[in-house]
Amino acid sequence: MKAHARLVAALDDGRTVLRELKSMAPLTLVPRRQRGSGAMVHLVNSATAPLGGDELRLEIHVGPGAELKLSGVAATLALPGLREVPSLSTVEVVVEDGGSFEYLPEPTVVTVRADHVAVLRADLAADARFHTREVLVLGREGERPGRLSSTVHVTCGGVPALRQTQTVGDVALDASLAVLAGHRVLVTELEFGGPQRRAESGPWWSRTPLAAGGTLTTAVGPDVVTASRLGSARGAESRLGQ
Repeated sequence: MKAHARLVAALDDGRTVLRELKSMAPLTLVPRRQRGSGAMVHLVNSATAPLGGDELRLEIHVGPGAELKLSGVAATLALPGLREVPSLSTVEVVVEDGGSFEYLPEPTVVTVRADHVAVLRADLAADARFHTREVLVLGREGERPGRLSSTVHVTCGGVPALRQTQTVGDVALDASLAVLAGHRVLVTELEFGGPQRRAESGPWWSRTPLAAGGTLTTAVGPDVVTASRLGSARGAESRLGQ
């Protein structure tokens, strides 16, 4: 299966409007009733995906001064296909001057024998705001995971800000203290455009300010709730003040 969805948000008379909303199963975009000046859209998996061999592409363009939030409604299951080839999902983001974009998909569960590649590319204006969180779950309960490679490329004001690839699903590496230390859940949270946060860490989480601006927070845990709480950059900030 090949699918391409596109979402374009623009500022019009002080409110964010959706200039383009193109869905293609399984990438279905569902707008919610607008509150305030921003816009909110849900990303719904309207078919079983990704399966081995699938190629899914999502484009988001946020115009100058526009404010958009895109959130998932259910976990994504990365599943094996009939052929032993990987599946691919690509998310391409552009946020122009003064724009704000929040991308919060639900967790991705790497099921047994799955082989999935996830790519996020974000091109941000120097004064853009961007917040995203990725939650990876190694297998369903009692199941050994397949393999997933997640790559993030971010530029801010034309300057490379983050180039990172994380791979899960190798039993020896996942058990290593240098990788996941045997935990089932990995959370990565990325923020640009907010106040610069200082480097901090605690049991099973760390927060790193990036040289080109922005903050990267990473956490591991035994379950989604625990790891997400540890991995929240905002939550980490509040814990530091306790």
